[in-house]
Amino acid sequence: MATVALGLLLMGTADVPAHAEGMRGQQWFLDAMKAEQMWRISTGKGVTVAVIDTGVQADNPDLKGRVLPGRDFAAGQPGDAHTDYDGHGTGMAGLIAGTGAANGGNGTFGLAPGVKILPVRLPKSTAAANGAAATAQFNQVLPKAIHYAVDSGARVINISMAADKGSPSVTSAVKYALQKGALVFAGVGNEGDQGNPVAYPAATPGVVGVAAVGRNLRRTSWSEYGSQVDMAAPGEDMVAACTSNTGFCKGWGTSDATAIVSASAALIWSKHPDWTNNQVLRVMLNTIGAPTNGAKRNDSIGYGIVRPRVALQEPGDPGPADVYPLPDLAVAASPSPSPSAKRPAAARSAEDAASKDGGGGVLWLGLAAGAVVVVGGAVAFFTVGRRRRSAL
Repeated sequence: MATVALGLLLMGTADVPAHAEGMRGQQWFLDAMKAEQMWRISTGKGVTVAVIDTGVQADNPDLKGRVLPGRDFAAGQPGDAHTDYDGHGTGMAGLIAGTGAANGGNGTFGLAPGVKILPVRLPKSTAAANGAAATAQFNQVLPKAIHYAVDSGARVINISMAADKGSPSVTSAVKYALQKGALVFAGVGNEGDQGNPVAYPAATPGVVGVAAVGRNLRRTSWSEYGSQVDMAAPGEDMVAACTSNTGFCKGWGTSDATAIVSASAALIWSKHPDWTNNQVLRVMLNTIGAPTNGAKRNDSIGYGIVRPRVALQEPGDPGPADVYPLPDLAVAASPSPSPSAKRPAAARSAEDAASKDGGGGVLWLGLAAGAVVVVGGAVAFFTVGRRRRSAL
């Protein structure tokens, strides 16, 4: 694909309001993951999740009391980290930390309602002159955002925005995050049925790339696939807090799936606060819903679909504290790979990838809804997680 900013990659489109009645009943992914059962063990309390995105609306009824001051890196643009210029960041925060407090306790819940959200706002990609400039801007600001999140105490970093190219500075920032004990999760993109372009930072060494599955527990047709995929989570028909008039939206995207994975990590870390980032990630991998055909991993769902309930109940041995459990860092350290490439992109067709996913493994979803929105002007937005959002 041409040099195009993927902007809200995991995001979506125009907001479509959701009906307030039975909001929790529409959150199928919480039922599938047995959220209420998990919340008896952990709600994520004591863990801070950084949402590097479009800002987070702190006064959203389902997010009140959950959102920290944060930091605004969108220089020259109105507002601050609590000003969501697109609605995407609020949706991600809602999927992670929604408390259900809206409408007298009839609102939407996040998978980890006890966590604190650290909003880190990035610039609008449309503020750049063209696609190349937007990509350059993204790769210049993202490292600063990651450093800020880590230095502010975030153990989990959720990135639902992306670009079509990586950079050495982003790679360095990710290494910094890992060295300081954090985990970085990013959506692999929503263009699996439209050329399957590789998105960054999901394809950056040390970043856990997240794909999306639907209600049938298979990779969705639009979720990107390839060797950059490490795990998957629900990302279809997702309902959560947002900036619409009703305060609720339905959507889909690998950005939503990423939020679910970030929340899963927070649940585990809250239960085991002394574990390192390597141990939390290892337990997530060891308890994952692996591909149903018996393969260790595939290009559709990676090692499988995240299962925090199993990780909380039967975590097993977390293993060594100082050994990163995924292979991409070691691969990147070899002389041949470029500093911004995680692993070579898969070249096979979507049909081939789907035929080898063994049913897509076991589980879950993301958020977004609405019509597909092309974010404007000379910059074509891909949103790797560009959730299609519709207000309810």
